[in-house]
Amino acid sequence: MKQAFLLLGVVAFLYHGCSSVPVTGRQQLSLVSDREVLSLSLQQYDDYIKTAQKSTNKANTALVVKVGQNIANAVAVYYKANGMESLLEGYAWEFNLIKDPQVNAFCMPGGKIVVYEGILTYTQTETGLAVVLGHEVAHAVAKHANERMSQQIVAQYGSSAVGSLLSKSSSVVQTIGNTVYGLGAQYGVMLPFNRKQELEADHLGLIFMAIAGYNPSESIPFWQRMSTQGNSTPEFMSTHPSDGNRIAEIQKYLPDAMQYYNGMKQNTTTPKTSKDWKF
Repeated sequence: MKQAFLLLGVVAFLYHGCSSVPVTGRQQLSLVSDREVLSLSLQQYDDYIKTAQKSTNKANTALVVKVGQNIANAVAVYYKANGMESLLEGYAWEFNLIKDPQVNAFCMPGGKIVVYEGILTYTQTETGLAVVLGHEVAHAVAKHANERMSQQIVAQYGSSAVGSLLSKSSSVVQTIGNTVYGLGAQYGVMLPFNRKQELEADHLGLIFMAIAGYNPSESIPFWQRMSTQGNSTPEFMSTHPSDGNRIAEIQKYLPDAMQYYNGMKQNTTTPKTSKDWKF
């Protein structure tokens, strides 16, 4: 009987520790507060950015900032139109281009996004860059980092101990966070997201880039370019689903994203607020 009550307690705790991802509505585990996630990730990000060498190419740097801010504005429009503005509290968008030949990009919770110069060879155009930045922004607003930390806490400590651990000390969050965001991580400064999160970021990213005025169908040529590297797999792909599967999934998401894009084109002016959109 005692074990049954314990099991019910664990189930109830995990149930209340769930949230849903905007747009897709997928339920995700969320045991760590946004405040703790943001505090820890900003600390790691600040440490990283102090030592990173920013690009000296002013044109490319400006383009990364421009496209990134366009995507961030599109997110704000979507959230306002759907009465979800409060979910963006604490976000402070920042887009940096780093002088590094890696074909990669990564995001941190709260809107801190880094693009390596090496990936520009494959983005080629402003719209190609929007594919990458839409994907990274999507990771941030879908709170995939929080979900991943929560999953690792349960995996490492066991669901029966999670409640007491989190209530007694933030050291658990600190320990897991150092694993997730540690500067020695294999890819960029972060461990890779799982397949479900990556595909979800693709889906959300297509919608956000469409609202920002970028044709989401251009995501297909981008991923095709990324897949033609022979035996040398770019870092950005090594943390993601295989290119063939990814393109097949993106093709499923495109009709939905194209509705947003076509709706944008039918407006006489670029939408600035939620009043210009009917989602």
